[in-house]
Amino acid sequence: MPRTRGRVANDRHPADDRMNLIAKSLVGALMVLLIGLLARTRNFYIAGLLPLFPTFALMAHYIVGSTRGTAELKATIVFGMWAVVPYLAYLLALYWLVDRLRLVPALAGALLVWCVVAAAAVLLWNRR
Repeated sequence: MPRTRGRVANDRHPADDRMNLIAKSLVGALMVLLIGLLARTRNFYIAGLLPLFPTFALMAHYIVGSTRGTAELKATIVFGMWAVVPYLAYLLALYWLVDRLRLVPALAGALLVWCVVAAAAVLLWNRR
């Protein structure tokens, strides 16, 4: 395996890991800030679109694409398509629950629905 500056080419330097973690944290914080700001505007509904911005999907696809093969990246992409189903189940559950429960219990119930549907998606994916 080729070496660069005393380390294996595929071996990452700890400082690189720290910078990646900081960058991901900043992107996440920026998204939370944007959601908070948009929620206070007359276009508050756009705050519901921002969680669907593929911030973390971009990171996941880059990491899988740069560390695994094309087949694994394509499998990750297809599974990501199926990941919309648990999110849709969460939204449907929350839409139904907000008329029946206070906000926090409604969110908790919708989150539980997401967890169940996401677990089912993973189990079904692993059975293929």
